[in-house]
Amino acid sequence: MKIAVMGAGALGGYFGGRLAAAGHEVTLIARGAHLAAIQRNGLRILSPKGDLHLQGIGATDDPATVGPVDVILFMVKNYDLEHASQAIRPMLGRDTLVVTCQNGVSAPDRLAAAIGAARVVPGVVRMPADIREPGVVRHSAEAEMFTFGELDGRTSDRVTGLRDALVAAGVNAVIPDSIQHDLWAKFIVQASLASITTLTRLDIGPLREHPATKQLFLDSIQEAEQVGRAVVPDLPAGLVENSWAFLNKFPPTMHASMLDDLRRGKPLEIDYLGGDVVRLGAELGVATPIHAVFYSALLPFRDGAPAGAKGAGQMDKT
Repeated sequence: MKIAVMGAGALGGYFGGRLAAAGHEVTLIARGAHLAAIQRNGLRILSPKGDLHLQGIGATDDPATVGPVDVILFMVKNYDLEHASQAIRPMLGRDTLVVTCQNGVSAPDRLAAAIGAARVVPGVVRMPADIREPGVVRHSAEAEMFTFGELDGRTSDRVTGLRDALVAAGVNAVIPDSIQHDLWAKFIVQASLASITTLTRLDIGPLREHPATKQLFLDSIQEAEQVGRAVVPDLPAGLVENSWAFLNKFPPTMHASMLDDLRRGKPLEIDYLGGDVVRLGAELGVATPIHAVFYSALLPFRDGAPAGAKGAGQMDKT
C-alpha cells in the first residue's frame, strides 16, 4: 500500500513509522528541523510496544513530489486544514482515501468541502505521543487506539483494508459501529482536558486529585456532552462516566498537547475544541457557561503568545 502522512509530527510519525516497518511505501510530509533530522538520520520511534529506527524512510515538505497514493493520513493541526487540503491535491488519485485525525468534530466536514465528501473518512486517535527531539517520536504509554470509519456506518473494503494494514503493523486499529459516536466520545473529553490543563498549566494528576478542579472537570465534560446530544441525539448513555474512567487511566504527568503549544508560544486549536462547544451550543440552544469562560480566557493565546507577554513558560514556573 502506498501511504502519505500529511503532517508527520508525533502521531503521524508513529503511525507512518509502524506502517513503513511493516513493508508499506510510506512518505512523511513534515517540515523544519523535524524533517531535516528525518532526512539526515531517519525516523526513530521510542515506544513501550517496541522501538524502531527507520533509516531511509521517505520524507519531504512538498506533497507534489509524492504522486498519487492509496491512503493519506491527514494529521495537520486544525488551523492548517484549509491550506493543507489544497497541498494534498497532487497526491489524490481516483480512489485515494483520506483519513482525518484532527481534534474535535468539525474537521471531516471542512475537509469534505475542500476535496469532496466521497474521499473523506473520519478518524479518532487516542494515544500520548510527542516529538522528543527532531526526528525522534516518543510514544509514552502502552495505551493507543486509532479508530476510523465511514460516516454512514457501513464497513467498506477501503476502511477494512487500512484497518488490516495497521493491525498487521502492530497498531490497535478499530472500525467502530458509529464513527460519529466515537468522534463525540473523544471530543467531550478533549475539549475539557485541553482547556483546563492549558489554563491551569497543570498536568492531569493534581487536577484529578483536588476536589474543586475534579468537579470543574466533570462539569465541563457534562456540558460538552449536552451539546453532543443536541447534535447526535442517539449518543450512547454513560459518556461522562466512561470519559472520567478513561481519564483516570492516564499517568498523573499527562496533559493535553495544547499546553505544550502554549508553553512554546505556538498557535492554539481552541476554536475547534472549547470554541466549537460554545459555537454549537449557541446554534442549538444549549448553555455552555464553563466552556465560554475557558474559550474566552484562552483567546489571547490563539495565535501564539500575545505581544508583551513574558511567555507561557515563565508563567508556568510562578
